[in-house]
This record gives sequence, structure tokens and C-alpha cells, in this order.
Amino acid sequence: MRFKVEWGWMLLAIAAVSAVLGGPRVAWAQAETVTNQAAGPELAFGYSYVRSNAPPGGCTCFNQNGGSGVFAWPLRNPQYALVGDVMVAHAGGIASGGYGLTMSTYTAGMRYAPKMHSALEPFGQVLVGLGHASGTLVNGPDTNVGNAGAAFASIMGGGVDWRLKGRWSIRLAEADYLLTTFDNGGNNHQNNIRIGTGLVVRFGRE
Repeated sequence: MRFKVEWGWMLLAIAAVSAVLGGPRVAWAQAETVTNQAAGPELAFGYSYVRSNAPPGGCTCFNQNGGSGVFAWPLRNPQYALVGDVMVAHAGGIASGGYGLTMSTYTAGMRYAPKMHSALEPFGQVLVGLGHASGTLVNGPDTNVGNAGAAFASIMGGGVDWRLKGRWSIRLAEADYLLTTFDNGGNNHQNNIRIGTGLVVRFGRE
């Protein structure tokens, strides 16, 4: 009888240890399943602030304000996504002549977002594409801008989203280095900083 009782306690102890060790694995697998199910296409709209420098020589810097729309499509590994970004920003009163400039960029590339078990979701991205410029700054004093219709543009940076309930998130902040190569009679490079915020809706998340 004593042997049977001890054997029963041994089986119970083995079952308890198995549950303790196996529980985290099950929870992790469930978390991964939820993460994979939640991954889906996302659409973001927001405000963009751009600190720009158009003419060569020193920092003839000015501020642009505008908006952006971003579409992201997750790959098989949901940590990676293909991204398309469209931005339009405008500035007036540039330099002593009070010139105006409207710049738009059309870029696409890759985004990486690490797995996070919290409401904060950081990401990093690299995008390349084209830039377009118009306005009195292009058509007026700087007649060397022969490629204002289509110049190379690239975006490198990242941001962080705050996940809300359901499909929605708030893009708390995004900071990017925006390079454009419009002709300027000098180095033909513009080193811009873009900072943005906005709303994100993810269609794969309930």
C-alpha cells in the first residue's frame, strides 16, 4: 500500500513539474499565434514636419509642414514588411525673397519591427524612391533645378507606435533622415530631417 501511495505522489509531482515547465512554452506558442494572426496590412496617415536646406553653402534652412500616407504589407515573417510612403510638405517665405516650395516624395522599401509584448511597438525602415519639387523657389531664383520633376530620394529612420484596443494605434513619433538630390548649382544634395506623428489602422487586428 505504501508503495502505491508513494508511486501516486511521484506521478503527481511529475505532472506538476511538466505543467510548470510546459506552461511557458504553451503560453509563448499562443502569444506567437496571436502575434502572427494580428499581423496584417496597415495604413497610416499623419502630420510631417521637415527641416530642409535647399540652396548650397552654409545652412539656408527652413521649415516645411505637410502630411504623409504610409501603407505597409507584412511578409511571411511578420517582423518584416514592405512599405510605401507618400509625403507632401510646403514652405513659404523662404529667404529674403519670400519664395515658396512644395516638395513631395514617393518612396518604398523595407521595415523591421521587433516582437514586443507591450503596447509600444518600435520599428526601423529604409526607403528609396523619387522626389518632386515645385514653387517659386524652383521656378524663380534657382534656374539650375533641371531635375525638379524627378530626383532621387531616400528615407532612413524609424519610430514607435502605441497600440490601442482593436485595430488602431497612435504613431507617437517618427524621425527620419530624408535625402534628396535636386540640382542646386553646388553639391546637388539636400539633407533633411523629417519628424512625424499620426494614426495607424491595422486591418489584420481585431
